[in-house]
Amino acid sequence: MSTFIGDFECKPDAKGRIVLPAAFKKALCEGELRFVVRKDLFEDCLVLYPYAYWEEERQRLHRKLNPYNREHKQFLREFFRASAELSLDANGRFLVPRRLMEQVGATGSVVLVGIDRYIELWSAEAYKALADNPAALASLAEELLGMSDDKQK
Repeated sequence: MSTFIGDFECKPDAKGRIVLPAAFKKALCEGELRFVVRKDLFEDCLVLYPYAYWEEERQRLHRKLNPYNREHKQFLREFFRASAELSLDANGRFLVPRRLMEQVGATGSVVLVGIDRYIELWSAEAYKALADNPAALASLAEELLGMSDDKQK
């Protein structure tokens, strides 16, 4: 199982290819060269899923959604429409479809952010605009994680 940690600013080459940082390459499972990229549901970024993890997520969707329910079908259509498969080349580079990069305003440098089992891809400008606010993180941690197990029940 892959675990991605850290953030790395990357500059796409003239053809738009991005080099996967060495730390992320080391985190990949042996022989894992395929990803699925999709627009994030909540943020203005893309999410790169190693293919094995994507398959787990896809199976989770299929367990929860009925393709014969109109709303579920609409969700599935929109969810998969904003997705694409990509592979690392021999030099560890990948190419994200231009339409997805444009959806998140990634026209220049990008930042790849390791979020446990997946990687977020942000435009460098949008990522820098996220406020580095330790007090807000501490408050959120307290709210989400500070409750003892006895109080959660």
